Amino acid sequence: MKKNELILVGILLCAGLIVLGICISKGLQSFSNKERVVTVKGLAEKQIKATEAKIILSFSFSGDVPKELVAKLDNQTVDIQSYLKGKGYKNAMISDINLYDSKNYYEWDWVDGKRIKVKKDRYNASKSITVMIASVEDAEKISKEMLLNLVDKGLTVDVNCDYTFPELNTIKPELIAESTKNARTAGEQFAKDSQSKLGKIKTASQGQITIAGRYYYDDEASDNSAPQEPYLEKARVVSSIVFFLED
Repeated sequence: MKKNELILVGILLCAGLIVLGICISKGLQSFSNKERVVTVKGLAEKQIKATEAKIILSFSFSGDVPKELVAKLDNQTVDIQSYLKGKGYKNAMISDINLYDSKNYYEWDWVDGKRIKVKKDRYNASKSITVMIASVEDAEKISKEMLLNLVDKGLTVDVNCDYTFPELNTIKPELIAESTKNARTAGEQFAKDSQSKLGKIKTASQGQITIAGRYYYDDEASDNSAPQEPYLEKARVVSSIVFFLED
């Protein structure tokens, strides 16, 4: 190979190495930039109100003769219905009788330091009456009034309120959108403080919706802000999002 040709090959080889070095440098820089990320959390909360309230009046008797128990339940049902109609509740829903048979008249117990057989009632029969309440805010107050009135009439009964809340799926999209928006706001502030720009989402993790209220406890809600009214609940979701950072 002639001298001039050797020189030309050397020049081309050097040029190629320089271009390759530039490409590698840019590639490494690009890769490094892609790995610059920030992880932020977005919180969204929404207070939800019950759409329906009902009061459940439950009562039961025990004994050895099923017919006698059924008669007692029927008599008490008539008395409670009479009370409810007097209060203006005419559309009460009455459940079927639930009869439980233990198939045993005796059970072992300790009496005066001795283990002996003790007679017990073989059957337990129960029934319930459900009353729909127009105002969810007044259901608990009404239930307490019912309990006092029925006890005063000599009617043994358990009184409980039950509330129906909107399905979580109906509020889930709104909560997720809000938590994502709040996460982006936090990410933009971080990017601004680090003199960068917030890029695209790398990964995202949407936490489960939790419910806080009188009958629910959210471990992550440390501010004790759960509503205490039984007809209110607080839905809460936290999304964790990883954003790329750009120069």
